[in-house]
Amino acid sequence: MRPATGRALAAVMERVAVTAAEVGPRFPLHADPADGRWTTTGRGSWTGGFWAGLLWLRARYTGAETDRRAAAACTARLEPWAGADTATRGLIFWYGTATAGDDAGAAALRARAARACLSACDPELGILPWGDALGGPRLLARVDAVPGTVPLLAGAGPDGAAAAAAHLHRHLDLCLGRPGDAAPWFRPALGLETATGRWQPCADPPPGWSRGQAWLLLAVADALLPSAVPAGDFTRLTEAAALLITRGGVLTGRPVPPADTAHPDGPLDTSAAAITAVALLKLARTPGPRAEQYALRAEEILDRLIRSHLTGDDGARPPGMLLDGCYDAAKGLAVRHELVWGDFFLALALSALHGLVDITRV
Repeated sequence: MRPATGRALAAVMERVAVTAAEVGPRFPLHADPADGRWTTTGRGSWTGGFWAGLLWLRARYTGAETDRRAAAACTARLEPWAGADTATRGLIFWYGTATAGDDAGAAALRARAARACLSACDPELGILPWGDALGGPRLLARVDAVPGTVPLLAGAGPDGAAAAAAHLHRHLDLCLGRPGDAAPWFRPALGLETATGRWQPCADPPPGWSRGQAWLLLAVADALLPSAVPAGDFTRLTEAAALLITRGGVLTGRPVPPADTAHPDGPLDTSAAAITAVALLKLARTPGPRAEQYALRAEEILDRLIRSHLTGDDGARPPGMLLDGCYDAAKGLAVRHELVWGDFFLALALSALHGLVDITRV
């Protein structure tokens, strides 16, 4: 598989260069599957860190100083989000800086964001609340508030490590069922009823949101890595990973899942598959009898993404586009598109396979 992954990595990295020329100082969100033109945002929203991360991966791939400067400049443009009231700062600042290596500017921005997140944690709730910077109610617990946030918080000293563990385990308590629990076994978002102090599942995202399952598996995988800051009960984490893998059909289901597993004939989500592949590559580096199985399944998923969903040199569209990502199936938003975070996780997995990054550190 290595020759195929090498060609795919080259195509994805060339796509990053083409995208950079197209979007300039803006941030790409999703690209039209027909012609590859990007819908962009000026500030980056919750996805800005993935664009910065892609630029850092390209700088590692090429070794060019111009690419390194472009990545550093993009990362600096994330600075306004450091003080924003949103738990997606984990996605923004961890993935926007973790691939930057020893870049001092990226490290300083990550440290600032970590301190800001720590100060915003609610010790009574045991979480960094979802926040209201992106609209909607502030007191939410969502699975996409966990990946990135845990290692980001853990970088803020002993208090940060404690907050990271609390944040992760509280989300596991809320979002995952226990054996014998009534369906649904997975609750991707819950809101706090301030009158009663009880958490209630939200209708959106739905329980079958495959990207939500991938996000939580990624967060658990990070906490289980030998290099991770201790994140509490190891047994609980291994049980959570097993539940997500078994009930989510990670090893036995379709390599590229539907965006909503309740609608198997609906849009696929290649970004969920790419996130899952990265999570499995991380789990393959943790102690346990299934490490080889996890690595093989990760490569199977990547092979499907490369062979069936990555554009080639056919002339109709730019090569290196990871198609069939689904931004929001319920709203019909970008349901067969290239997504910037899908590109990032595909590039991260391929970069890890080819020794450009240490998957246990990103």
